[in-house]
Amino acid sequence: MRIGEASRASGASPRALRLYEEEGLIVPGRCSNGYRDYCPSTVERVRVIRHLMDAGVPVRFLKQVLPMVVGETTMDPEAMQEVAAYLDRLSGRIEALERQRSALGEFLLQVQVREVLTLTHAAGS
Repeated sequence: MRIGEASRASGASPRALRLYEEEGLIVPGRCSNGYRDYCPSTVERVRVIRHLMDAGVPVRFLKQVLPMVVGETTMDPEAMQEVAAYLDRLSGRIEALERQRSALGEFLLQVQVREVLTLTHAAGS
């Protein structure tokens, strides 16, 4: 199938499909006229890529783990350790963001309470 059909079938834009090819994540065939030709297995691979990218897996890890995910290679313990370390770093960033969100929410609550007290005090005068 050509790029437009592959785009509709996979949910990835034609631009994304070309990017995945540039990154070496997919290798579509070529027709005699030079057009890309996407087979069903390539479209399925694109769906897996999109799922992993939506999960936040960076392209550099995608290149390592994609062959394992689609069954082309066996599990590489070193690659999995890198992904686990990335997950730990991501968890740390999430915890920091949650602390920031909590602090900001507390600040807004204090400002709102102060405003209500000021309005109540002003109305009582």
